Amino acid sequence: MDVSRRNFLKLAGAVSAGSALGGLSMARPIHAYAKDLPTKGAKEVPTLCPYCAVGCGQIAHVRDGKLVNLEGDASHPISRGRLCSKGAATYQMTVNDRRLTKVLYRAPGASEWQEKPYDWALQEVAKRFKATRDATFVEKDGGALVNRCDGIAWIGSACTDNEECYLFAKLARSAGIVSLEHQARL
Repeated sequence: MDVSRRNFLKLAGAVSAGSALGGLSMARPIHAYAKDLPTKGAKEVPTLCPYCAVGCGQIAHVRDGKLVNLEGDASHPISRGRLCSKGAATYQMTVNDRRLTKVLYRAPGASEWQEKPYDWALQEVAKRFKATRDATFVEKDGGALVNRCDGIAWIGSACTDNEECYLFAKLARSAGIVSLEHQARL
């Protein structure tokens, strides 16, 4: 049987139309069982992704003081609603039953962790910061006044804005820290 291209297209169109019309007679009514969306009644709070220095926009849906959903912000000029794998997993960082909510401390030489209050942890960090700074502070190097601290390194966070970074850098430099870096460059 010799079929031209024109006859093949006519036959294919007729078969497609026939199968489409034949399928209509078997169609049954569809019942929609829509669930309530998890964001129903939640307040939308614009925020930024906490992971890197790009600053992708996110919309947090909060109901009764709890995060119920997190998604990319389509109106954000940087990300336009798209999130990387880490940004998309930000919800699990907040709503996770295995997330640590208490300070755990393991004393030097100990094998067990102890729960400590936040005030104790903050005082302990401040005490150790001062002790390390006092022990490693160099006033003069070869007769020249240097006023530097070689025993502490400081790394900034990508979650901070320019003003906070400026204040952190001022604090670190006022303590004499010269090993100063920012996470966005690493």
